[in-house]
Amino acid sequence: MRRSLVALLLLPILFTLTPAQENGRLSGLAYFDYAYNVARDTSIGAFSNKALSGAESFQAFQFRRIYFTYDYDVAEGFTSRFRLEADEASLVSNGKTAVFVKDALLRWKNVFGQSDLILGVQPTPAYEISEAAWGYRSLEKTIMDLRGIVSSRDLGVSLKGKLDGEGMFSYWVMVADGSANKPESDKYKRYFAHIRVQPVKSFDVTLYGDLDARAPVNDPYKAKQVSNSTTTMAAFLGYVPVEGLKVGAEGVLTQTSNGFNTGTALDTRSGLALSFFGSYALSADLTVVGRFDIYDPNTDGTAKADSRNYIIAGLDWKVNDRVSVIPNVQIETYEKSPLNTYDASVTGRLTTAWTF
Repeated sequence: MRRSLVALLLLPILFTLTPAQENGRLSGLAYFDYAYNVARDTSIGAFSNKALSGAESFQAFQFRRIYFTYDYDVAEGFTSRFRLEADEASLVSNGKTAVFVKDALLRWKNVFGQSDLILGVQPTPAYEISEAAWGYRSLEKTIMDLRGIVSSRDLGVSLKGKLDGEGMFSYWVMVADGSANKPESDKYKRYFAHIRVQPVKSFDVTLYGDLDARAPVNDPYKAKQVSNSTTTMAAFLGYVPVEGLKVGAEGVLTQTSNGFNTGTALDTRSGLALSFFGSYALSADLTVVGRFDIYDPNTDGTAKADSRNYIIAGLDWKVNDRVSVIPNVQIETYEKSPLNTYDASVTGRLTTAWTF
């Protein structure tokens, strides 16, 4: 950990001293909070699939994310990116915040036509477009990322580009390890694809799908191994009806073969995720933002107390073009079980986000 932090601090100096520095660009961002847990159910520690954690009345200053990025033009037609992230959700063995490699990629521009070839640790095609439309990663991840449906990064090879000269239609396909930022541990891969349609600048539609191939599992009812792979399908719609107003909607369906044990057989486990968000600029430096999510990891009627609703509301004060101060509140509600109902989780935060 200590060596990682030293390396992070020394990177700007090393890059400054490196020849041909005119081909390189340094950048970064940070999300800093003061957070207070206003309300929690007494059973919160036992809940699965929760977005809000921690006990009631817990409060803390925290860095939810720090990026340090170096982009370098390797040669004509070739660019690279190396990015480190410090994230309080990732800890080393002694409990301190970890620093890890977020991106490490080489992009071969226009390898053919209007398509780029990308190698290395890189974003997946799942929700880069919806996250950009949401525009408030500083408050929270988009729903597929938040609920762990698809990782934001993976190690593999991708092709992305335009399907027509005007860029109305574009595509992105990728083959990767399926292990996010972690080293590969098996032979199985994940296969991603999306098609984006943007007939006008204010209207955006993206259709996404992936196959996460996984090792077979033992079926205790048939005494044999059966498939356990997962398919994910999603659709995103973004719209800017008037200047200053942005709205978006995203729907996700997952299906895991033999992923649900009914007690008498292994059945397909289907999950559903829906997200609706929007923002409106009250003035040049003040924007109101809101979001509502529905998440059910198992839509079977016999699966109880596992669905969640999630709400974000905030007010973004843009101090300048690089710094935002965003007071916000987050609320998560929980499906009742056959025997109990559960109190909602409520967290208030004062978030400061900046780029550098």
